[in-house]
Amino acid sequence: MASRYQETYARWQADPEAFWREAAKLVDWVREPDRIFDANAGVYGRWFPDAICNTCWNAVDRHVENGRADQLALIHDSPVTATKRTLTYAELKAEVVALAAVLQDRGIEKGDRVIIYMPMVPEAAIAMLACARIGAVHSVVFGGFAARELATRIDDAKPKAIIAASCGIEPTRIVAYQPLYDGAIAQARHKVETVIVLQRDQQIATLTPGRDVDYATAIAKARADKRDVPCVPVAATDPLYILYTSGTTGQPKGVVRDNGGHLVMLAWSMENEFGVRPGEVFWAGSDVGWVVGHSYIVYAPLFHGCTSVVFEGKPVGTPDAGTYWRVISEHNVVALFTAPTAFRAIKGQDPKGEFVRKYDLSKFRTLFLAGERADPETVKWAENQLGKPVIDHWWQTETGAPMSHNPVGLGALPVKYGSPGVPMPGWDMAILDDAGHEVPRGTLGNVVARLPLPPGSLPTLWNADSRFKSAYLEEFSGYYKTADAGIIDDDGYLFIMARTDDIINVAGHRLSTGGMEEVIAEHPDVAECAVIGIIDAMKGQVPCGFVVLNAGVDRPADEIEREVVALVREKIGPVAAFRTVVPVKRLPKTRSGKILRATMQKIADREDWSMPATIDDPAILDEVEAALRGKGIG
Repeated sequence: MASRYQETYARWQADPEAFWREAAKLVDWVREPDRIFDANAGVYGRWFPDAICNTCWNAVDRHVENGRADQLALIHDSPVTATKRTLTYAELKAEVVALAAVLQDRGIEKGDRVIIYMPMVPEAAIAMLACARIGAVHSVVFGGFAARELATRIDDAKPKAIIAASCGIEPTRIVAYQPLYDGAIAQARHKVETVIVLQRDQQIATLTPGRDVDYATAIAKARADKRDVPCVPVAATDPLYILYTSGTTGQPKGVVRDNGGHLVMLAWSMENEFGVRPGEVFWAGSDVGWVVGHSYIVYAPLFHGCTSVVFEGKPVGTPDAGTYWRVISEHNVVALFTAPTAFRAIKGQDPKGEFVRKYDLSKFRTLFLAGERADPETVKWAENQLGKPVIDHWWQTETGAPMSHNPVGLGALPVKYGSPGVPMPGWDMAILDDAGHEVPRGTLGNVVARLPLPPGSLPTLWNADSRFKSAYLEEFSGYYKTADAGIIDDDGYLFIMARTDDIINVAGHRLSTGGMEEVIAEHPDVAECAVIGIIDAMKGQVPCGFVVLNAGVDRPADEIEREVVALVREKIGPVAAFRTVVPVKRLPKTRSGKILRATMQKIADREDWSMPATIDDPAILDEVEAALRGKGIG
């Protein structure tokens, strides 16, 4: 069908308040908004300043009341434990109400903070919704984060309670959580009063008397007592959650999400951007510890009356590169949202797509990619194997929802490989030079968004307005700084080339590492790659490319290295000064799939570095260091 994007975006541009007033009709309000935006409130203004709502009501209760009580709300698929579990909307409500009662019994009230420290189990979503039900502010910390990192978040959020699991389960090991949360509580200055512990059979935690509560026992009692906990009305501008993202100073930034704007933006996005209808099965292959898990595992699908998949596994190795296709086939998933790195891993293990053809994917419509740059070769491979649209899009923890997309719900636009699409309503994007001047179309620069930010974006950082201003708003007056570098082409498509920290200066030429990665990925033997800039006495910096080869490739490594160098020289030119290729078995990544380029660069330059708290497998950095030394680097 013809796309309604241009018409929709123009409608937002012409009258933003009218646009968001109409979108707000997707939400059940306790008190509907009369004022849509208050430019004088908060740091840059606040959305729906006089409205009252409850997020849990919109995610759960209204569906139970309006005919979806027996529809599946959550499907938990856990290949690492070989178990599956489903919850209807009515069952989900019963679990949420019971946990809300347990929280209230421990003195948790509206405005109090609760840290959730759990793996990919349904109880993680239940905990988020239970907090939202009573107006408490949740802060999900990725299960298995180091004690020091958890302690930092405890001291910043000052939670009354932690809801934790006894362990997380990786394909090759069990991660005991008790030593981590006990260690964090001991290190933190703020004293946590209550820890509610979900015991998993694979590792039982020892409960601390007077502090710890057994999750299952407490829930069973609340249900036996027939406890009822109504949804607590909160202001649309009240915080729903705090989600910590890494800061340049080492002190994490607590991104705040409010209730009202978050409801409106996510409810609008499900059908208009992702093209998913109520009652359909949507799967975001992420983790609840990340913003994708918040927005598109828990909240948006439930606001929209969808069924959401909660997956506890990996794209490869649990047990093979066909896991994603099994889940899609078995649960009738219509759309999958995952990171490009997941598909690069699948492509590396199954370059011919043999696993794809083992499953019935007839109900599957669309693959969405975000989190890292979706290099054209990975997109084309997925298109060829699936025979379905593959849609790249771009957003951040801070924004809570996509900034740019190819909105299939409005009618898909032509795909431009390497681009995450066009700006979404609410986002007025610009490309500036370092002095804050707009650059011509097609010119690389700083990607920024004109203020105010749309509903659902962070209004500030937790208890840190001044840090919010300095981190995001001061460098380019009147704009939000994304800290990404990119271009906007003549058709208005955005191309995100790299984080601004990943733009390297080679003999005075500003070059994008992302652009080089795009070229290297074209080599038929390369499954994944990453480019960093390393110190060079003559040129300042020179690029160094790491490559992971496809499974089954047995050609001499030096032959492939020469071909990769020639490819970059052909496509980008001698100016890139690209001469160094380092083959590695795997790339170091965060658990959300982001490649740890900054750490790799520090290793190469022999700078001091610390183990990233979010790293998936620390041993990979030793492999990277050995590979660099083998090339005489560092």
